[in-house]
Amino acid sequence: MNAEQLSTWLAAIASPQRMRILANIVDEPLHVSELARRVQMSRALLYMHLAKLEEAGFVTGHHELTSDGKALKLFQAVPFAKNLDLATLVAAAELTTTTTESE
Repeated sequence: MNAEQLSTWLAAIASPQRMRILANIVDEPLHVSELARRVQMSRALLYMHLAKLEEAGFVTGHHELTSDGKALKLFQAVPFAKNLDLATLVAAAELTTTTTESE
């Protein structure tokens, strides 16, 4: 992972709102309306946060049909583990420097 990728990854979770979103979907997938109610956020703002989390790989979304044919978008957390220490940061910076120099 280069520095740009690591920065994107870190920025995605560097938000109290996005941490609350993850905390609410860690045990079960939720549809957007229910999740918006739980985190007390408009659906439009929630979608913005979910897009950032999905882009970084923290959540995944899919559509489901209810018994009455209504489509719901559900999101669930994607398990992850990342060791963040000085060595990880140095490796990301070195990879970025190496990639930049070879271009």
